[in-house]
Amino acid sequence: MTGIEEVARAAGVSTATVSRALSGRGRLSEATRERVRAAAADLGYVVSAAASTLASGRAENIGVIVPLLDRWFFATVLDGIAAQLAPRGYDMTLYNLTDDPAQRRSLFETSLRRRRVDGLIVLSVELSADELRQLNELPVPVVALGVPHAELRGLRVDDTAVGRLATQHLLELGHRDIVHLGWSLPDDAGETLDIPTRRRRGFAQAMRDAGVAAPRFVTADFTVEGARRVSRELLSGPDAPTAIFAASDEMAFGVLAAARELGIEVPGRLSVIGVDGHELAELFELTTIEQFPHAQGERAGQTILAELGVDEAAAASASLPFELVVRGSTAPPH
Repeated sequence: MTGIEEVARAAGVSTATVSRALSGRGRLSEATRERVRAAAADLGYVVSAAASTLASGRAENIGVIVPLLDRWFFATVLDGIAAQLAPRGYDMTLYNLTDDPAQRRSLFETSLRRRRVDGLIVLSVELSADELRQLNELPVPVVALGVPHAELRGLRVDDTAVGRLATQHLLELGHRDIVHLGWSLPDDAGETLDIPTRRRRGFAQAMRDAGVAAPRFVTADFTVEGARRVSRELLSGPDAPTAIFAASDEMAFGVLAAARELGIEVPGRLSVIGVDGHELAELFELTTIEQFPHAQGERAGQTILAELGVDEAAAASASLPFELVVRGSTAPPH
């Protein structure tokens, strides 16, 4: 197995210079750094993770807490994070946070305390007060993305504004009989950064501003099948709406599937809008609120690297962009 001494001889430098060149730390000329990297590549030398951690005090690894690993949105965000970490030599460890109390205790009380990561990114998870306390006590920087807790420094889309924008698009087309399909906390839950609840509140605000005193809301889970099942019942009833604002693109796909099964023309008899900017939205001609999940992941990766002093500070604003993308699933009511 090739050792650091062989790399040093091949590059004509000291072992200390090899260590600095391959770790990315220390002041070296770019020519020296490249000569060392070329020698290491030629010899097939890879820095031992354990040795690097002992030498630098860093694991060169970022932990990411994620609620669901099989959803397009989170997979796309993770790809954005990795796109920032990998070029800087950082690995990524995923921690799947489930609803199981024992699993959650093990994660917060044991796994996250093993000092295997230099920083932590938390994606869109609900946390208890005790879990928040334990996160804030970790000796590593923590960056939240879409997390409904103001106690954590975070990057967020203004989901109330997202809900308003989606609803205003339908209102401007002339729709008044609009149903919002989503999920939320009870109305008496108080102030929250919960994403579905804020989208619902934006919907309700826009509807009331338009003079609709009792906006219609129907609950469904955030899946294609859940939305399809609920939408079939809704669209088969006597009070079928002329438009549906689905709280996610995957839910909107379920609405489109239900409409097709029932022979309801979109956008002739029904207009549909979603949220996310799903990669299949263009294929299905779905009007959506694009929120750029890959770019969200990149911002999270940039922010955690800046916290570690590895990268330049990311943009100061914690607010993430979004925009309306109009396609063929929305039109004026017939």
